Amino acid sequence: MQLMLAPLHGITNHLFRNCLNRHVGSLDAAVTPFLAAVEDAQLNVRKWTDIRPENNVGLEVIPQLMGNRPEAMVDTVRALQGMGYRRINWNIGCPSAQVVRKQRGCGIMPHPDRVEAVAHAVSSQTDCAFSVKMRLGWQSPAEGMEIVERLNAYPLDFIAIHPRLGVQEYTGTPDLPALRLLLDRCRHRVVYSGDVVDLPSYEAIATAFPNLHAVMLGRGILKNIFLAEEIHAGHTIPQDIKRQRFSNFYHDLSDTVATARGKHGALSTLKELWHYFATFVGMSDDELRELLRITDFSDFEQNAGKYLDN
Repeated sequence: MQLMLAPLHGITNHLFRNCLNRHVGSLDAAVTPFLAAVEDAQLNVRKWTDIRPENNVGLEVIPQLMGNRPEAMVDTVRALQGMGYRRINWNIGCPSAQVVRKQRGCGIMPHPDRVEAVAHAVSSQTDCAFSVKMRLGWQSPAEGMEIVERLNAYPLDFIAIHPRLGVQEYTGTPDLPALRLLLDRCRHRVVYSGDVVDLPSYEAIATAFPNLHAVMLGRGILKNIFLAEEIHAGHTIPQDIKRQRFSNFYHDLSDTVATARGKHGALSTLKELWHYFATFVGMSDDELRELLRITDFSDFEQNAGKYLDN
């Protein structure tokens, strides 16, 4: 079963992806944080730093789009194909309120005609390997069921499914019985996304759904960057070995982000990541709060270093 890096907006960009791949590897592909789909007149590919081919070497990258207009989706897909991308993903699962209000992300799921209009336009007007990342629905699994049945008519690359409703955001537990009903209706390859945080949770999903094409790793791989490697090996890596390798990874990441964004920009990025890294190094909530209060990059790195060397 393949393993994919899930898209986390503002976090799993090319700086993180490349550093992760240098130090760990074991991922088969990465879906990028989303780009807004726009018509030709508004396209500015020079701003697409995150998906420039020269910034993505060594790991297959699948650009993700956010939008709800067929014309904009087609124009943006064609622009991505012009950059050499063959596989492109569409996000109709994001539960963020500001996205949903615009009937984008999970906000389009109650409107299956609009979903189908995009799938029809992209499949009939481009030759990309088009995929969809979705949830069970916005308010009801019936929404996802209808969308899956309509998408069966189109030649999709895969459908990635997060088994929660949009209104749940990330609360509660994945609804695996509802997912199973959805899979029974789906004719496409399916990628599972959601709450795979360690080897046992992966094995539980792989056992329950042996016909999955792939599993996406998101917050789980941020809390343990070796998760994909451990899944492929079928066993955990000794903690002392992981700690040393994590230290090497972190110093490389810190230097890479500081070079690309300056120390001020790097500080903001690293603070966001430490919400996840804190779990790996065993940092308490109080210790994390103290670290995040630091406003000087050098002081921040010095204090973070104490937890890397323990």
